[in-house]
Amino acid sequence: MLHALDQAIERESEAAFDLLEALVAAPSPVGREQAALEVFAAAAERVGLDVERLPFAAGPVADPRAGVAPPADAVSDERYQVVGRTPGSGPLTLLLNGHIDVVPATTPTLWTTPPFAPARRDGRLYGRGAGDMKSGFAVGMLALGALRQVAPDLFAKKRLGFIAVVEEECTGNGTLRSITDHGVVADEVVVLEPTGLGLLTGGVGVLWADITVSSPAGHAHAAGSRASALDLALGLVARLKEWSQELRLSEPEPGMAGAADPYVVSVGTLSAGDWISTVPSEARVGVRIGFPRAWTAEQAEQRLRYAVACHAARSPFALQPVVSFTGFRARGYLLDDDNALIRDLCEAHRSAHGRAAESFMLGSTTDARIYLNEFGIPAVCYGATAHAMHGVDESVELDSIVGAARTLARFILRRFGEEGR
Repeated sequence: MLHALDQAIERESEAAFDLLEALVAAPSPVGREQAALEVFAAAAERVGLDVERLPFAAGPVADPRAGVAPPADAVSDERYQVVGRTPGSGPLTLLLNGHIDVVPATTPTLWTTPPFAPARRDGRLYGRGAGDMKSGFAVGMLALGALRQVAPDLFAKKRLGFIAVVEEECTGNGTLRSITDHGVVADEVVVLEPTGLGLLTGGVGVLWADITVSSPAGHAHAAGSRASALDLALGLVARLKEWSQELRLSEPEPGMAGAADPYVVSVGTLSAGDWISTVPSEARVGVRIGFPRAWTAEQAEQRLRYAVACHAARSPFALQPVVSFTGFRARGYLLDDDNALIRDLCEAHRSAHGRAAESFMLGSTTDARIYLNEFGIPAVCYGATAHAMHGVDESVELDSIVGAARTLARFILRRFGEEGR
């Protein structure tokens, strides 16, 4: 059967690449995901899944576990998510998860080809979201399509689901609300993030913050006598980066002993000033901060406010910086290596590739944390090999989609096949 399965995956691989092209060609930045979701829904129906659209209202989420939602004017009306399930009425044994939203591609002139015009070259498919993480939908559909050919009765007794969620890139509220609002859960979850055919088992905490620095404005000819809000903000960012390095030493992450900076502080947005010949009176920086798994999101917020206040007290701040939180409030997570999900995925990978899969954690986060932290459901990430995620000329290796599908299909066979088969 495994030989027949691999042959079916090879036969269906071109259709999977076509699906990925269609997904990339449907731009899906946060708040504008429906076109890509419909591509996913059609693919799910083609592999025999019953499709349901799950309403997803805009605005704040009244749940202490949620991230801070994007402003309502940044999202389209009548938003939804899509889940496909194998026919039946029982609970789900396994859930595949993927996020349909992508980060913006605001510098298209830097790309070799336009970011939402998928292009194949050098064995890769290029485009925004090609790797992170529309490749996961190609992996999942390729595995399910091949299984449908070689084991048509595989899901006769137990059910599988495949969900496409929104807001993974900014809050995680899509996965959270798929559970709290619609009850889409299973015994285990495989999140099809691009992991280079490795098992991503955990990540640090991640917090987003907007920090506004204000200072009295003045004419540029007197700039030397006035504290520029922009200069103050940049000095504060430098201090926060020092703080993250101090944190690495005081609260090391056991799973990332060799990482240079597991708690990266990154400036994602910066705005300041309103006139070239005026000293800026206000500057706003949007920062992404990693924090230890031992902390809650509330503790991370308190520690950040304290670090900002201490720096301001030692620097020429006329006004106290204002810290507000938007987007991620994500606790760190880690699935034990001896969990059956990891064990059996590793065995499936070894069967498909003849070698052990690497198990690792990153200084980032995924929606696996929500299943594991909030609902006690084992969840792990496994997927294709991506390059330049969130960057210019993002891509995915096409062969890795096939390789990941071979592993995933074997794992599903193990979970849904008859005992002893």
